[in-house]
Amino acid sequence: MRKTIIAGNWKMNNTASQGVALVKAIAPLVEDAECDVVVCVPAIDIPAVGEALKGTKIALGAQNVHFAEKGAYTGEISASMLKEYGVQYVIIGHSERRQYFGETDETVNKRTLAALAAGLTPIVCIGESLEERETGKTESVLAKQIEEGFKGIEDIKKIVVAYEPIWAIGTGRTATAEQANETIGFIRRKIGEMFCPKCAENVRIQYGGSMNAGNCKELMAMPEIDGGLIGGASLKAPDFAAIVHYNK
Repeated sequence: MRKTIIAGNWKMNNTASQGVALVKAIAPLVEDAECDVVVCVPAIDIPAVGEALKGTKIALGAQNVHFAEKGAYTGEISASMLKEYGVQYVIIGHSERRQYFGETDETVNKRTLAALAAGLTPIVCIGESLEERETGKTESVLAKQIEEGFKGIEDIKKIVVAYEPIWAIGTGRTATAEQANETIGFIRRKIGEMFCPKCAENVRIQYGGSMNAGNCKELMAMPEIDGGLIGGASLKAPDFAAIVHYNK
């Protein structure tokens, strides 16, 4: 049985003090959570938010990691740097990283392998654009992202996959529950082909396209969906808690 995982992606929001205030508001609302709960915060917030999370049910996540252990990579952060501050999860290959900062399937793969080597749990994002969906390329695009992005992974169960249709991120548009379930089912079958069907059955796959307090119950009722990568709704404690408690 795959354990549900709800992860908040704050993106470039919240100063350290604002982040601490937010997790202090969230923590008592999710202390009885039956799923894994994660907040992925801006790098500069990690020390303060990590301290505030001690003793809570919430795990600390980062929004990116570099593939090198150290070196001349100005502005980048290594896996060991994240680990030292108690980071457990890291988002890799978010569509915004791909769109604005030149992330490719190759660099996603290198970052994923580096995260795994350091004992971090990668949340690897894949997804198609509106044009790709409307022209029937969804499966070919996702297949390529999986084939290139997951090369060399020895234990695929150690990653979390986030299916985030680019056309549904920050737009207010959401795939229907049936669309999301169907596409995530394809992702699971593709992972099964690349690794093994039994392995794929144990991989947690989130939906990451504008899941919110209003639509989470319908999406989470789908058998292939194992959680959510939550953007805007993760910035409001009551909304994020409502998603965590989707089954109540």
